[in-house]
Amino acid sequence: MNHDRLIHLVAHRGDARDFPENTIPAFTSALEQGLRFLELDVHLSADGVPMVIHDHDLVRTTGRPGSVFDLRARELVQIDAGEPTRFGDRFRGTRIPMLTDVLALLERRPEVTLFVEIKRASLTRFGHDQVVARVVNALKPARSQCVVISFDLAAVHRVRQIGGVPIGWVLSSYDAHTRLKFEALQPEYLFCDHEDLPPGEGALWRGPWRWVIYEVENLPLAQALAARGANYIETMAVREMSEAMRNLQHAAHAPRPGA
Repeated sequence: MNHDRLIHLVAHRGDARDFPENTIPAFTSALEQGLRFLELDVHLSADGVPMVIHDHDLVRTTGRPGSVFDLRARELVQIDAGEPTRFGDRFRGTRIPMLTDVLALLERRPEVTLFVEIKRASLTRFGHDQVVARVVNALKPARSQCVVISFDLAAVHRVRQIGGVPIGWVLSSYDAHTRLKFEALQPEYLFCDHEDLPPGEGALWRGPWRWVIYEVENLPLAQALAARGANYIETMAVREMSEAMRNLQHAAHAPRPGA
């Protein structure tokens, strides 16, 4: 197996180990560390604005009760999303961003790709047509740099029907039944948790898609997954993983003793 295969890092909810997840500081940190691939989650506000947050329930990341679905965008952007349970007051004043706020980071950064995950709870609350239309419309100014992804197969299929934006399906399982579905869909990307892959060193199913394997936090695992055919490794441990990869590259290019 070739463990020197090129690995691209995707910042899962930004640099979410060291900063509040899905916030402008987290995405800015990932970009400053040289990452060219970001991933985020979106829910719709009560007035249909795509907001960047993983849980529609506000408690975990803001410390206050309520739901994204019950508040308008102008109210949500005033809420502190500094994850007080995890960081205390360190990031007090960090706000819930709108999707358009994150898209602004891509201006004059044509090398950056943004994976935008539509969450199932929003699809259930507002319906596939409204959610997909709102998200795709918000992406228009930067759609050449964006990919819409979801666990929900109907949602990514709807994005494919609308056209103009690449799609990625996030797999709930890695099995023959799932394979039939994505071979029919032919998405540009397939996402899978490394723990859902079959054990061993067998190659990932090949096709026109590119594999993004997530919840990866150490270099040996990333190398093993790359050897199996993973194109991208998604991680919250942005600093640790990027430093490990830089060290690996330096070692590979260092002159050998006696050379």
